[in-house]
Amino acid sequence: MAVEELQSIIKRCQILEEHDFKEEDFGLFQLAGQRCIEEGHIEELLEIIQNEKNNVIIKSMGWNLVGPVVRCLLWNDKDEKRKEYFLTLDLLVKLCNPKELLLGLLELIEEPSGKQISHIILLLLQPLQTVIQKLHNNKAYSVGLVLSTLWSQLSLLPVPYSKEQIQTDDYGLCQCCKALIEFTKPFVEEVTDDKENKENEKLKEELLKFCFKSLKCPLLTAQFLEQSEEAGNDPFRCFASEIIGFLSAIGYPFPQIILNHGRKKKTWDCLELEEEEDKQLADSVASLAYLVFVQGIRIDQLPLVLSPSYLLQLNMGHIEVFLQRTEESVFSKGLELLEYGLLRLEDNSLLYQYLEIKSFLTVPQGLVKVMTLCPIETLRKKGLAILQLYINKLDSQGKYTLFRCLLNTSNHSGVEAFVIQNIKNQIDLSLKKTYNKWFIGPQLISLLDLVLFLPEGAETDLLQNSDRIMASLNLLRYLVIKDNENDNQTGLWTELEKIKNNFLKPLHTGLNMSKAHYEAEIKNSQEKSQVPMSKDLCSITVGGEEIPNMPPEMQLKVLHSALFTFDLIESVLARVEELIEIKTKSTSEENVIK
Repeated sequence: MAVEELQSIIKRCQILEEHDFKEEDFGLFQLAGQRCIEEGHIEELLEIIQNEKNNVIIKSMGWNLVGPVVRCLLWNDKDEKRKEYFLTLDLLVKLCNPKELLLGLLELIEEPSGKQISHIILLLLQPLQTVIQKLHNNKAYSVGLVLSTLWSQLSLLPVPYSKEQIQTDDYGLCQCCKALIEFTKPFVEEVTDDKENKENEKLKEELLKFCFKSLKCPLLTAQFLEQSEEAGNDPFRCFASEIIGFLSAIGYPFPQIILNHGRKKKTWDCLELEEEEDKQLADSVASLAYLVFVQGIRIDQLPLVLSPSYLLQLNMGHIEVFLQRTEESVFSKGLELLEYGLLRLEDNSLLYQYLEIKSFLTVPQGLVKVMTLCPIETLRKKGLAILQLYINKLDSQGKYTLFRCLLNTSNHSGVEAFVIQNIKNQIDLSLKKTYNKWFIGPQLISLLDLVLFLPEGAETDLLQNSDRIMASLNLLRYLVIKDNENDNQTGLWTELEKIKNNFLKPLHTGLNMSKAHYEAEIKNSQEKSQVPMSKDLCSITVGGEEIPNMPPEMQLKVLHSALFTFDLIESVLARVEELIEIKTKSTSEENVIK
């Protein structure tokens, strides 16, 4: 019945000129054709389309049948008539009006979700290629529209993370990346083969935008297989290499992009990219820098004359972009890129003037966030190791400046303890080896003012600040042992009274208050544990904050652990004060003898 209806409509339209076709004719043709497809009469429909007498009708109305044919190919992948469906699709693409067909194909690409996204993209890339080549006017616009639509859909797919996920490619992203390169190549070649064509300038802009979008997604979050493995087995490495190659082919070699990014000098001929320089492009150029320097993709094209310190400066802005992100797959690349730059520097060679560049201070602060907030232990440890590496590369004044910055901004006891330990190491080097004005005398005293004090005096939360306090006491103990009062190389003995008033006395008071509070909580918890409801969960308040509900036995364990910490602090404090008294007495006796 459907076939007869379609033939009847076609017979009536055959005697009309194309401009005489009515809206009603289009609707009837679409309904009848769709019914033919749904009822399985694909052979009859194919025969109608192949009939040259119907070419005019198919050219005007046939694009309405593309959707039903494509849906059959997608949903009926085991249909015995798939060959006929493919032939029908090919013929419709060949015969139909390319403008309407292009819009119809793009609508089809935007329809699906999930795993169907890759299926329809892989199915329609070749038809899209054919249709675009038939569009002679506004070709650049059409290419840009298609690439933008394809990228928007691909950006919805999850990026495979592990080697196994990349190999299984459940959502088809890796396949799509490979197919997308083949789809784009003819347009890149068109630009490179005819550089004088003004229309190609517009096409170049569209290709440039596509390349930068690809660097952001999927390449910003994509993980790469080990370089020791066959490069050809890594779909993202191949995709990245091709994208970087496209950039060079259309007149934007990556060294130019990386070296000029962030400068006031105009980089782009494309106005849209010029306007986005400080926003979306930052992610793309950071991704490009990672691909080149860490993954080594086409790195042989970089000038060999670039110094390690210049390369680090070049990449610090990109590292900052990575570390500002919260996705592990992204900020971990910032760690890798920073490590790459630092390993090429000699220790103590990075001049303090570099810290006048904003990113040279914000990047270590970003490392602190990784160290303190990242839920993955291996990355926290890597962040710590790279921060230490960064400190090692700075010259003395640079280390001094960074220590002050981190002590003022980290707001984390563990990080502050790490910085204080580094200060101690620098003082030790100054006393044992080479005199260093930044860690001896007045400069050191200024730094110690940030270390040997309690932020809130006796009211400071000693438990929360225990790491910092222990590190500070150990530093003070070291200074008392290593620096005699008569020598006073560090300036410690001149400032001793201030240290006692700002640090040691408030610490004594704070310890007494804290121990009394926790001992009272232990007594209270023990009394509660003797009542019949002792097995129930309960909570207590410590230091103004409520400990989460837990069994009384666990609460007691937590409280006793806190008391142990206070005892430890108290024992080190007592030893420091004992050493001060011994040193002071010894100096007095020496002076009397003299």
